[in-house]
Amino acid sequence: MPRNSRPAAILAIILISYFMILLDNSVIFTGLPSIRAGLDLSPTGLSWVQDAYVLVFGGLLLLGARAGDLIGRRRLFVIGLAVFGTASLLIGLAPTGWWMIAARALQGVGAAIVAPTSLALITAYFEGEARTRAVAWYAATAGIGASLGLLVGGALTDLISWRAAFLVNVPIAAAMIVGARAVLTETPRQRGRFDLVGALCATLGMGALVFGIIESGEAGWGSARVVAALVVGVLLLAALVLTESRAAQPVMPLRLFASRERSGAYAARALYMGAMIGFFFFTTQLMQDALGFTPLQAGLGFLPMSLVNFAVALAIPRLRTRMPDALLLAAGVLLTLIGMVWLSRAGLGGGYLISVALPMVVVGVGQGLAFAPLTTAGIAGVAPQDAGAASGLLNTAHQLGMALGLAVLSAVAAGAGAGLTGPAAVAEHVGAALTASSVLLAVALLVVLVVLVPTARSHRQQRSTAAEQPAVRATA
Repeated sequence: MPRNSRPAAILAIILISYFMILLDNSVIFTGLPSIRAGLDLSPTGLSWVQDAYVLVFGGLLLLGARAGDLIGRRRLFVIGLAVFGTASLLIGLAPTGWWMIAARALQGVGAAIVAPTSLALITAYFEGEARTRAVAWYAATAGIGASLGLLVGGALTDLISWRAAFLVNVPIAAAMIVGARAVLTETPRQRGRFDLVGALCATLGMGALVFGIIESGEAGWGSARVVAALVVGVLLLAALVLTESRAAQPVMPLRLFASRERSGAYAARALYMGAMIGFFFFTTQLMQDALGFTPLQAGLGFLPMSLVNFAVALAIPRLRTRMPDALLLAAGVLLTLIGMVWLSRAGLGGGYLISVALPMVVVGVGQGLAFAPLTTAGIAGVAPQDAGAASGLLNTAHQLGMALGLAVLSAVAAGAGAGLTGPAAVAEHVGAALTASSVLLAVALLVVLVVLVPTARSHRQQRSTAAEQPAVRATA
């Protein structure tokens, strides 16, 4: 373990850098209508502004996590921040839609380095109770960053331009590079090589699936290019599993899936984030295009969720000392589901307070409860040599869940509201998408109840039995 003489400074650098990634992941949402108008993007093109980022982000996360083990996590952390900051500058200067989409993909490369490396640095620098607290703050940062990004994005878009929402990353990335070089010490480097074939299969396979699902909304499921993309995606993902089972140093060690707790956490996280991307992507369009909010008003419109999410995230460390993680997770997913179903009923006739703000509060409580247990379960029982791969796989489930979720929800929304135009059509699109988000959350809740809750109960019984055995032997 590297020297940890300044734990507060180390954790601050890690969390601020991760916060920047999560902030950028959601700051775009309140600027979507302005981006669409400014760059003359079609609905499909607008989807790719987000999916180009999350696809590259999610597809390269595993390689980014492995790279930290091989070349040193501090060095890679600084490289990732530099790439992310440069891409943010290019996005802020984008003259056309294709430039914007390409720069977003490059930004995904930087994010794929910073996100898993930040969690791996927590594993490297902290242990015991200190690591538990650090992971709780990391999880809280994920929820808060996603929520505050909407407010920051709305304010900058309304007061300056949507470009400012990306340019603000440049000085933050520069400051974190200086801080990382001054505070962090290099982690030990492991011998090995990159599993480039595995990383390419993951990225291209998921990309093909997402492309096919998005295109189905306009071309139909029977289209030759849609069918071809889906077939290629399935074949590449099958090749990924085959490659990883044979690779000496796989980018995605299949042994990580041997734990029911970790596998369940990956599945639940992907489903949960697939639903949440729909919440952010479509609710901002409901407020701006259907209810007539400005970007700043839309950002403020998310404030009920942001405030509640922040309060619950701060309370999570205390709640986890009184309640099992599995119970908190189940309650969190259930509350998110209730809020999403409620929000899916919002339309032109409902007011903001009852139809939007109150269900947002319920979703915010649910998200605040769910994130920390999901993160802990995703890295539970991981050996030190697999810390980077496990954190990468956790973030991969997060990002690819969003990419696939947005693709599915966009296809569902495209088929709704036939014959309608204007705000009425937007309301129908949003209602259909959020109903589909509710279905994803229902499946996530099923995974939690069937896989994670029984596994947690089994672990508690095993610990109780192990604690009783010494007492029995001593009595004998």
